[in-house]
Amino acid sequence: MKTHTQVAIIGGGVVGCSVLYHLTKLGWSDVTLIERSELTSGSTWHAAGGFHTLNADTNMAALQGYTIGLYKELEEISGQSCGLHHVGGITLAGSPDRMDYLRAERAKHRYMGLDTHLVTPEEIRELSPITNTDGVLGALYDPLDGHLDPSGTTHAYARAAKKQGAEIMLRNRVLETKPNSNGNWEIITEQGNLIAEHVVNAGGLWAREVGEMAGVYLPLHPMEHQYLATEKIDEVVNHPTELPHVMDPEGESYLRQEGQGLVIGFYEQQCIPWAVDGTPWDFGHELLEDNLDRIGDAMANAFERYPVLAKAGIKQIINGPFTFAPDGNPLVGPVPGLRNYWSACGVMAGFSQGGGVGLILAEWMIEGEPSRDVFAMDVSRFGDYCTKSYTRLKVTENYQRRFSVSYPNEELPAARPFKTTPAYAIWQQRNAVFGSGYGMEQVNYFAPPGEQPYENPTFRRSNAFAAVAQECNAVRNGVGINEIHNFSKFEVKGQGAQAWIDAIMAGRIPKPGRLTLAPMLSHRGRLIGDFTISNLGEDEMGMEVFQMNASYAAQSFHMRWFEQHLPESGVDIRNISQQRIGFQIAGPKSRELLSRVARGDVSTDALPFLGVQHMQVGPCQAIVQRVSYTGDLGYEIYVPASQQVGLYHILSEAGRDLGLRPFGMRAMMSLRLEKSFGSWLREYKPDYTPLETGMDRFVAYNKQSDFIGKEAALAEKNRGASRKLCTFIVDADDADVVADEPIWHDGKVVGFVTSGGYAHYSQNSVAIGFLPVELIEQGRDVEIEILGDRRHATLFTGTLFDPDGKRMRG
Repeated sequence: MKTHTQVAIIGGGVVGCSVLYHLTKLGWSDVTLIERSELTSGSTWHAAGGFHTLNADTNMAALQGYTIGLYKELEEISGQSCGLHHVGGITLAGSPDRMDYLRAERAKHRYMGLDTHLVTPEEIRELSPITNTDGVLGALYDPLDGHLDPSGTTHAYARAAKKQGAEIMLRNRVLETKPNSNGNWEIITEQGNLIAEHVVNAGGLWAREVGEMAGVYLPLHPMEHQYLATEKIDEVVNHPTELPHVMDPEGESYLRQEGQGLVIGFYEQQCIPWAVDGTPWDFGHELLEDNLDRIGDAMANAFERYPVLAKAGIKQIINGPFTFAPDGNPLVGPVPGLRNYWSACGVMAGFSQGGGVGLILAEWMIEGEPSRDVFAMDVSRFGDYCTKSYTRLKVTENYQRRFSVSYPNEELPAARPFKTTPAYAIWQQRNAVFGSGYGMEQVNYFAPPGEQPYENPTFRRSNAFAAVAQECNAVRNGVGINEIHNFSKFEVKGQGAQAWIDAIMAGRIPKPGRLTLAPMLSHRGRLIGDFTISNLGEDEMGMEVFQMNASYAAQSFHMRWFEQHLPESGVDIRNISQQRIGFQIAGPKSRELLSRVARGDVSTDALPFLGVQHMQVGPCQAIVQRVSYTGDLGYEIYVPASQQVGLYHILSEAGRDLGLRPFGMRAMMSLRLEKSFGSWLREYKPDYTPLETGMDRFVAYNKQSDFIGKEAALAEKNRGASRKLCTFIVDADDADVVADEPIWHDGKVVGFVTSGGYAHYSQNSVAIGFLPVELIEQGRDVEIEILGDRRHATLFTGTLFDPDGKRMRG
């Protein structure tokens, strides 16, 4: 047995073999895969083997497209057949909402280059005569969909990797993984010990146990999943071509041809989490006990949708476990808190996503970052709030909703409320409608008195529309109050703090008592953070203290980056997102409110725009920042979490005659549109650059420090950008843009929407999106496709509110 390898991949399923292949493809040949039994001995061997491109996240859909396109290349390199059947796939819609969803997905595909089509019930019957279209309104047809041989495909990855230098160790269980001080790992196996520079956890059903060897918990859980294979069916045999896949979301089933019969699988409501206390190491090439009672309702629906099933005999029942993450997407990338330890887990759709996962992870390991934004499957999107119980509840919910419509405004109920701030009870008394982000409850809006605190899921304007409008107008005409716990907060101090921040951020470092807006860039010059940096002055030891705020949901993502680039000494960084919270107050009367409760001068001269001060607010010693994401006059007031409720009552009492009104995130996102303010993972994400997004105005290109991404940012500045973000006023009807809608000009798709909605104060439907620079001019007419309907839109180069900034800065 070899004693050293550059990369050790633990797990020989389709994902582990894909990672192995892609590492060799990108140039690393000293790579070793270690498998406890034989290849495909986990979930892979009993998988149904279907593949498809449909995914709500556009980058995930693109990676699924890459995976499907890879299989012919694999066959050529390996000489191993993948058993490909490109038969096409039909996703049925039995409700208007489902049709809206499919229209929105088809619209995304226009600029992604995916050739999908909306088809009528008549066309469905032509494609799949065995499908009963009663109650069906239409469907989405994807010619790329199909199925393959799971075992053959996995071995094709493995053979191709071995031809390119990789090594595979079978029947060799990993017993321990031990980190060394130099960043290497000692892998202790049944056959001996191995030193690896990098470890990849591709453990599949055993990923939790493999993670525990390294001292981490990966939020995964296996679920039982059943599908049936039928005996020979005459209608299948007599059809001139192989039948396409059919997914019937309302019936919670998927169906495909298998030889002369059919395979049908179910995502039933009476689902069962498997191996709650851990996956047995001796589990392998066996199935779980059949449980047809669990899928009785779904089978009854299937007999109606596919009448040929009623006379078909059952040849085999397959009940096997698959692993899921809480949101159903994979867990990929560097595991936070560990050096050179990588995750490739939770890939429940291995034959749709396995190739893309392998590519992304190989790029990340070899080139330092992936070629596209993969936050939707980044292992860091979850934090330490993900307990085993939380994971199991969310995985169960996700399984049950596998075929449910995903609404853009929907908030899922499982494992909630979980994390709350001290002010949570106050908002409950005000009839708040809550959302959840990164495990934390946050107010979306306040329902009117007497109305249930629930927002109807929809692709169109919801029952929250009027309430959100009132909150927006309260801010613009008076003063509103909103929690600021949904910003991450990092405290940085130490002798090397300023120099480190200067090197990791592309913006300028503020002087004491000031704050700046600063992008954080990857080495390729891509946006990986949009931060507010506050210089809080010196502490009792005479060292400058900084607070850095960004997206709450990205705190683990950002902390991982910080830790990867920290010097050995001189910088102390703490995540204080839960410890330092408070409120923002915003609107023309916000200064008057602050003056009533703060000890000290809060005039513009004393506390200017982008100023920050330590200040007594009532009995609280607070940090007050003159900044507001609403684009209005506003202040952020931070106190220790234990003082938040007290601070609220102080502000509430002092603002009573000023009309102080709470507002939620729905209003916040509406107000920011009137200033064309971007949002993290909408306008600002690793797919985009500073110059494209307008963030270049915050990049200090000429500062002396060689900040990360400087060379790439300068190169972009010199060559210019081919596309830029623009704001549009849309002639919308009862639905506004959400994201990813195509932008049309002269009959062609020329761009896409990043976000938008209804700007209530200015009473405009607004979209923000990318256009080629040659098309950008005031008044440019375009069309934006919303739920299949092309709506006229006009490019607007100013801002809808406070265009000269007098309210915000004055």
